[in-house]
Amino acid sequence: MFKTLIAINFILILVSLISGIFFLAKDGDQSTRVVVSLTLRVILSFSLVIMLIAGWYFGEITPHGL
Repeated sequence: MFKTLIAINFILILVSLISGIFFLAKDGDQSTRVVVSLTLRVILSFSLVIMLIAGWYFGEITPHGL
């Protein structure tokens, strides 16, 4: 279950990045949708890092080679 949440978070980061690129190409300088999309990507990336640290700390995920 935890790995599924991490995968969903990663997919949402990619979708946000692609939408930011799309809005940048389509809207130009008139829209704030690019800023909102990239802000969401930063928040999702931060939450992914926190989830990975918490998963490692609580033993849900383990690094390879240990």
